Amino acid sequence: MDKITKDAVNAIRILSMDGVQAANSGHPGLPLGAAPMAYELWAHYLKHNPKNPQWTNRDRFILSAGHGSMLIYSLLHLFGYGLELDELKNFRQWNSKTPGHPEYRHTVGVETTTGPLGAGLSNAVGMAMAEAHLAAVFNRPGYPVVDHYTYALAGDGCMMEGISSEAMSLAGHLGLGKLIVLYDSNRITIEGSTDLAFSEDVEKRFEAYGFQVIEVADGNRLGKIARAIEQAKEDTSRPSLIVVKTQIGFGSPKQGSEKAHGEPLGVDNVGITRQNLEWEETEPFKIPEEIYAHYEQLALRGVSQEDEHAKLVASYRAEYPELAKQWDEYHREITLDELVNNETYWEHSDKANATRSISGEILNKLKDGYRNIFGGSADLAPSTKTNMNGEGSFQKGSYEGRNLHFGVREHAMAGIGNGIMMHGGLKAYVSTFFVFTDFLKPMLRLSSLSRVPLIYIMTHDSIVVGEDGPTHQPIEQLSMVRAQPNVNVLRPADYTETMAAWALALSSNETPSVLALTRQNLPQLAGTSKEALKGGYIVSKEQGEDFDGILLASGSEVSLAI
Repeated sequence: MDKITKDAVNAIRILSMDGVQAANSGHPGLPLGAAPMAYELWAHYLKHNPKNPQWTNRDRFILSAGHGSMLIYSLLHLFGYGLELDELKNFRQWNSKTPGHPEYRHTVGVETTTGPLGAGLSNAVGMAMAEAHLAAVFNRPGYPVVDHYTYALAGDGCMMEGISSEAMSLAGHLGLGKLIVLYDSNRITIEGSTDLAFSEDVEKRFEAYGFQVIEVADGNRLGKIARAIEQAKEDTSRPSLIVVKTQIGFGSPKQGSEKAHGEPLGVDNVGITRQNLEWEETEPFKIPEEIYAHYEQLALRGVSQEDEHAKLVASYRAEYPELAKQWDEYHREITLDELVNNETYWEHSDKANATRSISGEILNKLKDGYRNIFGGSADLAPSTKTNMNGEGSFQKGSYEGRNLHFGVREHAMAGIGNGIMMHGGLKAYVSTFFVFTDFLKPMLRLSSLSRVPLIYIMTHDSIVVGEDGPTHQPIEQLSMVRAQPNVNVLRPADYTETMAAWALALSSNETPSVLALTRQNLPQLAGTSKEALKGGYIVSKEQGEDFDGILLASGSEVSLAI
């Protein structure tokens, strides 16, 4: 490793260490250990253009181990994403662009909100699924207009979390060959060595999922990391796990110890770390100009890549104008007005029906006009009525299918749905029984925090689920989702209100929606209308001037109240 490269890697370590020290809180250990793999990926393999962070064909990078956030902030700063040095100095401070864990829509270049460990892996699967589907729909011979990889950097904690098992199992089944997971295997947790609670063979586990597994024995060997990434990219028939053996807190006196994980190194140890890394600058956050120049040169690769892609897209638009028009449709915002003013959309039957069945009819009415609707259920489509007729299943070898089969994996399903939405170009929905909101609540919370308008179709929404008993009868779930900020909870009473609920959910740009739907039939009510778009309205007015009270109800209780 030449000096400029060594210093470029260490610049990531220095900024990360200094940021945590300045905040007097944070996690220096992961950035110190993982800096070489992050540098090698971003410098030579990740397809990205700091001048246009929203380039549609960029590779996606997800820091699933979100506690190591100073790693990505340092990268964004050094590569020229407009994250100023003052923001790094304000790490974890109020109103900074560098919160303790990365936040989507808050910091330019951050692809997803991570922090709850393993969540980023499910998001990565969603992004890889979105890429595979859009490529199947739009690519033509000689025109790979959708062609990017999704990279996730995960740690030991991510691998312990159940959501990683759910998400990685599905990724392997689907053969998502453009998903590459870099596993920062430092074998240290907050409490100590992973020997305390985590002794499984992760490599064999991922092989069983259907992954290509590659090991890098020394996380400081850039050449070995480069060859591992190249090997991963060569096999597009299956996802890849690159196990990189690292030392937490590398270069510091706390190297290899849990003491390096989640607390500042301390002023004296920061100085010693500088000496150990042979870093000449003693001033905090001071990066030599030649290092900035080095990163500026590296960033030009992405500018060139986007320029080449733009030429390809221009030729594609000329050759396939109808597909280009469809691409634009996929990427435009759906407005509420276009649904409100579509009289055909509002046509309905007056026959009593379950709102889950009504929702299924509406979904199949919408699917042809909005070809980017893409979703499925956790093995419950026949019950939740979420199958799009005639659209085929999204499977290995048939990525053009629009019906997703998540299996019994509610937690990962919601995280994958978030990833699909954050990728762009698709309008995703996920579905299960309302009582199983408990299984996916952490990802619903991230939907709301990230302002991701994922649609949750939750059926069997009350005790009227019959013989299944109390394990399947939702009682507290409605209150739980209503308590979550920035979530539209829509519990329609009949066909008209279910159409209103779908219109609101489909046109939402920053708010996830929960559609709470019935198993049992409900009557079509005379007083319901498009006023349901307001959320609450008068269905049945009082008779005369005097009245004794007001009845408030939603869903299946509206007909009872009337």
